[in-house]
Amino acid sequence: MKEHLKELIAAARGDTESDLVLKNGNILNVFTGEIETADVAIKDGTIIGIGTYNGKEQIDVSDKYICPGLIDGHIHIESSMISPAEFAKAVLPHGTTAVVADPHEIANVAGVEGIEYMIEAARDLPIDIFYMLPSCVPATGMDESGAVLKAEDLDRFYQNSGVKGLAELMNFYGTVRGDEDILDKIEGAVKAGKAIDGHAPGLSGNDLNAYIVAGVGSDHECSNTDEALLKLRRGQWVMVREGTAAKNMDKLLPMFDDMYCDRCMVVSDDKHAGDIVKFGHMDYVVRKAVRSGKKASNAVKMASLNPSRYFDLGKRGAIAPGYIADILVVSDFDLFKVEMVFKNGKLVARDGQVTADIKSRINPEDYPRVYNSFNLDPVKPEDLALKQKGSKKRVIELVKNEILTREVIVPAELGKSPSGIQIDKDILKIAVIERHRRTGHIGIGFVRGYGLQKGAIASSVAHDSHNIIVVGTNDEDMAVATNAVLSNNGGLSIAQDGKVLSSMALPIAGLMSEMEASESEDLLIEMKVMAKHMGCKQGIDPFMTLAFTALPVIPKIRILTQGVFDVDTQSYVSAVFD
Repeated sequence: MKEHLKELIAAARGDTESDLVLKNGNILNVFTGEIETADVAIKDGTIIGIGTYNGKEQIDVSDKYICPGLIDGHIHIESSMISPAEFAKAVLPHGTTAVVADPHEIANVAGVEGIEYMIEAARDLPIDIFYMLPSCVPATGMDESGAVLKAEDLDRFYQNSGVKGLAELMNFYGTVRGDEDILDKIEGAVKAGKAIDGHAPGLSGNDLNAYIVAGVGSDHECSNTDEALLKLRRGQWVMVREGTAAKNMDKLLPMFDDMYCDRCMVVSDDKHAGDIVKFGHMDYVVRKAVRSGKKASNAVKMASLNPSRYFDLGKRGAIAPGYIADILVVSDFDLFKVEMVFKNGKLVARDGQVTADIKSRINPEDYPRVYNSFNLDPVKPEDLALKQKGSKKRVIELVKNEILTREVIVPAELGKSPSGIQIDKDILKIAVIERHRRTGHIGIGFVRGYGLQKGAIASSVAHDSHNIIVVGTNDEDMAVATNAVLSNNGGLSIAQDGKVLSSMALPIAGLMSEMEASESEDLLIEMKVMAKHMGCKQGIDPFMTLAFTALPVIPKIRILTQGVFDVDTQSYVSAVFD
């Protein structure tokens, strides 16, 4: 330790050569917002100096900008629908050198084994994947997941240095009412000295006070500036989310201003691999902020230094002596084109291509619950028949570019359509089919705003319990689409006229593929285009939006395995009633 420190000090003084020097770069200082033209010297994976240096290797980056590696402060890797190794290949060229991930998707399917899989899959990758432990498996006790995790199941993971805390407390309803199970999990995180993340859309007043008193330090569900400011005033960190389905950044742009940015960070939460490859990851958010008139220094800080501080990630997130040499060379701030990515001082991506050797080290036989996660018989059309009667029906209305929903009451008109489907009024049938424990439960409801004019779409990605969710214009195609997902051991499918038109297999817990990101992107884009041609509306992601329709902790109403669910009252309500 002492000898190594002496070597770093000598190199910092310029008495010995550095390993690598980036010459003549324009360095973005996330502490002061200044741009400084100088060399950046690196030795043994550490930035040892900014000034004038010589190195064994020197790269001239004149007229380029040097920034810290970007950090996504909240993401579910499973939502990219590719394995952690392929995820690393996708985000590294975009300048992401670290992420803080919540594996609650796979934990809802495979429990502790799912968490163990994600930790092992992240080992030895040229990106730092830190984890927050899933707090709500299942999301609420009203849902049916593949596992139930208690505090004692989580506590042992805090001994892992890569585990940074307790992930989003989605069950804010239970948290503010002193639910014993939730308090046990909070106590475990507090004892370990770890962070606790929040997830409380619309929470305010004394309930918000109670939520923060419980120890919740952040929130990524703010959908407008007023909500964000309220939570900032109460001491929470605000995570500005820009993902595939939930795009909150436009309404939260004031958070990039000097007055607020020190307590904010940018996150993606859920993002498809195709969107990462096509548009970018954290670099996309920085670029968008700058083009919206915000300071590049603030945007980069919110995507680097701030998450590092909040999660206690060590010396990451800045270009400064003693910091880990996670470094980007970018063209300029308006385009924010990432030209070179260094991880621990090693070049890992250049001009959009990964240069590091990235391989999965997972043996599927070691994770039977992850790779064999379906316990369900094929579904028949009659299983999806509407069993309720009444003069009114309760419809889940989707909101463009949001994961919030509205409750709409309309005439049932079952005489005109016994199924309750009214394609001309954009009212489709939606169902969630339990797939973990062979309960036979199938929840049936109605949805408006999806737009499908023919056929059906099904997926085993259905937050957070990940049963099979299917939406369609008729029971026959809904059954065909569901059974295609089942036969692939998980995935996405599109059916029409009794035939499967397209499908993607997701054999890793029914959530992730082992395909390369580009291959996954091509297939997913093809399926999304097909869904749009079948009528799926703009502003509605055919798969990501559908997945969130089953999440019982986001207002207002959802569809679960046992029917339509009112989030505000945490109770089931009738799809059809008088």
